[in-house]
Amino acid sequence: MTMTLEITNPHCFTYKTEELLIELLGGIRIDTLDRMRVTMKVTIINKKPADYLTNQELAGLSVRHNLDLYNDTQVEKFVRRVAEKLETGSIAITKAIADITSQLEEYRLTQLNKQETRKEKVLNQQERKEAIQFLQQKDLLNRTNELIGKSGVIGEETNRLLMYLIFTSRKREHPLHIISLGSSGIGKTYLQEKVGELIPEEEKIEITTLSENALYYFGKTELQHRLVLIEDLDGAENVLYPLRELQSKKFITKTLAQKTTTGETKTVHIKVEGPVSVAGCTTQEQVYEDNANRSFLIYIDESKEQDERIMAYQRKRSAGSINRVQESSVKQLLQNTQRVLQPVSVRNPYAEKLQLPADVFKPRRTNAHYLAFIEAVTFYHQFQRSERVDEDTGEKYIETTLEDIREANQLMKDVLLRKSDDLTGACRNYFERLKGYLQTNGISAFTSMQISKGLRISISTVKRLNLALLVSGYLIKQETSKPYHYEVASFEDYQQLQSSIATALDSILEQLNSSTTAQSQNEPTKQVKTSKKKSIAQ
Repeated sequence: MTMTLEITNPHCFTYKTEELLIELLGGIRIDTLDRMRVTMKVTIINKKPADYLTNQELAGLSVRHNLDLYNDTQVEKFVRRVAEKLETGSIAITKAIADITSQLEEYRLTQLNKQETRKEKVLNQQERKEAIQFLQQKDLLNRTNELIGKSGVIGEETNRLLMYLIFTSRKREHPLHIISLGSSGIGKTYLQEKVGELIPEEEKIEITTLSENALYYFGKTELQHRLVLIEDLDGAENVLYPLRELQSKKFITKTLAQKTTTGETKTVHIKVEGPVSVAGCTTQEQVYEDNANRSFLIYIDESKEQDERIMAYQRKRSAGSINRVQESSVKQLLQNTQRVLQPVSVRNPYAEKLQLPADVFKPRRTNAHYLAFIEAVTFYHQFQRSERVDEDTGEKYIETTLEDIREANQLMKDVLLRKSDDLTGACRNYFERLKGYLQTNGISAFTSMQISKGLRISISTVKRLNLALLVSGYLIKQETSKPYHYEVASFEDYQQLQSSIATALDSILEQLNSSTTAQSQNEPTKQVKTSKKKSIAQ
């Protein structure tokens, strides 16, 4: 009677006979069809009654060994070892291994076929036409944001469009990265997942958990220009270093010692190439400072208004009032727009005159992010730009416009604001809620317990955040009273910082706007050839 190989757990396949339990620890690789290396564990689970009475010690006894199932010599030695140690028939174990080998062959071919079906989808003429027409529309970013909302992403208007453009940058030589921060259960993963659904399946890799060496075992080019979505960075601490290297160097390497088929030990170099765009979610931010410095940080909207929007959507979905067909159609259109975008170089003729606001911390890396994001906005508008050719180098490229900078500035204001704030995101969100509560209720001095009850936050969290604000000089403690009373040092600090950043960005853009006409008339421009945009689409 043929048994079925159980493959529910990809890390441990199981196969049972009446007498034996056979486990394949670690699963099996599907990219090496010329061999079938496994780590096999054979356990006695049921001896015949007569034997069991005299060989009780055999119950539960196991034999473990790694072998190549395509190597007859190894298989024969393993069968003899199992038969001798477990006192079982060699014919039964031979038949079981032969059956397992056949089922593993079928499993590997099935998995390879699944991988083939994940290859890039070829758009038909109508799908391609619709995608290009969408990308040629005026006010493209606003129209894109509207469609993102119609796909089922509720609220988060700035964050969702920022995330979508960063995901789009995966097609470029220097992709951008993003980390979503917020309290537990607030919707970080949901936002990342829903915007990720707008990226073609074949161009993204979704990961729930990562082991320390997981990234090294992708194929050499399997990650190139892919979007890597990590559901929970809190559980991926061991992989953060190679992840940083993949972001910065655009490749990672590892040297291993492996035995060849002849038994010799050989040094093997594993190299996985990027570039990749990485997105992740976390409730912490300071723990991942090195990774955060390489990424855009967005903070999830935790307001009551956003709660109401989400709950209203949930009620409509439960009532069947949501048009699922429309949502699916919108997702398909945005996926197709991603498929028609082509790698093209971007040049920003205004880059040398752009300046970050003086309040921004770590300006070197932030400046690089700012310029790269402007290029990402230009890249997304490629079907509205004339392709140029540099006569000196022959390089094809498109140019950034002042409108691209204006739209990038609008989306980047919150990011730069957070980069300029000396408070963490969680502490700032609490402080703004605190100030709003005090102003609404006409309170000047307050206690931690009073705020805990008013804002419905645990007393331990309130005390911790109040201490952080006190140390940073945002709160003043009245030492003469117990319990301690606090006062807010300034209610306008954040608004002033916000105004300062907005003014700095707007003033530079205004200067560029006013001087563009004069420069184009008085300064000689570099000779370039222009061609129609359709050449990129071909």
